[in-house]
Amino acid sequence: MTARQSQILHIISRERQVEVAKLAELVGVSQVTIRKDLSLLESKGFIKRQHGIAILNAETDINNRLAIYYERKVDIASRAVELIHDGDVVMIESGSCCTLLAEQIKLKRKNVTIITYSVFIANHIRPADSTNVILLGGSLLMEPMVTVGPVTIDAISSFYVDKFFTGTDGITPDGKFTAKDIMQAEAIRKMAEHANKTIVLTDSSKFLRQGTVSLFSADDVYAVYTDALCPKPVKELFEERNVIVNTGE
Repeated sequence: MTARQSQILHIISRERQVEVAKLAELVGVSQVTIRKDLSLLESKGFIKRQHGIAILNAETDINNRLAIYYERKVDIASRAVELIHDGDVVMIESGSCCTLLAEQIKLKRKNVTIITYSVFIANHIRPADSTNVILLGGSLLMEPMVTVGPVTIDAISSFYVDKFFTGTDGITPDGKFTAKDIMQAEAIRKMAEHANKTIVLTDSSKFLRQGTVSLFSADDVYAVYTDALCPKPVKELFEERNVIVNTGE
């Protein structure tokens, strides 16, 4: 994605819907150029177009979560991929930063095996000739496009890896990472149990909220990769727990 397309996506994410003519004016290019860029963004599932208006996908759509703070998340993923080497085997969860990490692996690494319960990630990075994907079986949750349940838990138990990369839906004041869905949380906890290091990838907005289901404590996390807007008290909490905090600064 070009810098201009990222700028367009940022504007649409902020405004939720924008007229094509206004976008062209804000970005400083012709409407023909804007329409070409919007076609690409639509093909990636970030937006939809309707009668001369660019509209961000519904909040429940997984592509919507990719679009929000897109540049921040790409930067987080670009830094996190430095932890991965050619030939590694890693587990990856289903968050938007994790999806972009899988994309970075595809672009920058060779012969990496990704173990995931995310059907979305498996589809997002195809074709991936130099990346192997092991998709864990189970019952499919349609909206996040992940597999969950006893079959998934049994499948996870068959693997042990050095690094597990996961997102989060928030954090409690005492340093517990949280999720929104109890079935997903069960799978995430099991993946963390089967990894030497748990690495959380999240934009800093998640530190201003918390989910409903506990995942694990900051004490159980090796590193947090986030952005420069991470609140100082949160960063200090992590550092007190000996968690590596990478904000890109």
